[in-house]
Amino acid sequence: MPALTRVVLAEDEVLLREGLASLLARFDFEVVAAVGTAPALRDAVRAHEPDLLVTDIRMPPGLRDDGLRTAVALRAEQPRLAVMVLSQHVRAEYASTLLASGDGRGVGYLLKDRVAEVAEFAGQLRTVTGGGTVVDPDVVRQLLHRPRDPLAALSPREREVLVLLAEGRSNAAIAARLHVSDAAVGKHVGNILAKLGLLPSDDTNRRVLAAITYLAADAGAGGSAGPGS
Repeated sequence: MPALTRVVLAEDEVLLREGLASLLARFDFEVVAAVGTAPALRDAVRAHEPDLLVTDIRMPPGLRDDGLRTAVALRAEQPRLAVMVLSQHVRAEYASTLLASGDGRGVGYLLKDRVAEVAEFAGQLRTVTGGGTVVDPDVVRQLLHRPRDPLAALSPREREVLVLLAEGRSNAAIAARLHVSDAAVGKHVGNILAKLGLLPSDDTNRRVLAAITYLAADAGAGGSAGPGS
């Protein structure tokens, strides 16, 4: 008899976590740990070294994208770790972040509604464990319809802030230049990072990545990506 696929399951809603654990057991997956927080997820994967991680994106303590960020960090530590991320809503930037981890193989991003098709869901887990990639059809549609220009979603003021940010200016310097408050600049910077799909990370300087995105777009547009273009 072939060895069972060893799984760490992370879901903060107890009933859903127990339901998923029972479902996985029915389809010959061995749940070696079922946890409810991102730190517990990290510890469980490091302790058990499973074949597959199934996790919700929104996990305590932050209840934002803690599950996703932890999964991406664990993929960096354990490149062979397969990851299936479940989400309540379509967020193409989350899928992009996951697909960019490791070599892009052995990952999946599904809406939680898909779990209701239990046999299909089990098959998708096996696909991911085997090194394949599974992306929810709704996410694919959103990815295909995203604007080609990464700066297209920015408002004129946000573009102005991004240009100054790319020049290496602090929030205070940007505020003085644009004659607005520091708080207003902070809000604009937060909006820019969100619209560019730069998720919070302890290991990444998102301001630098935003500047690089601007400079790359500016170069691709022949120097016309700045304010007023």
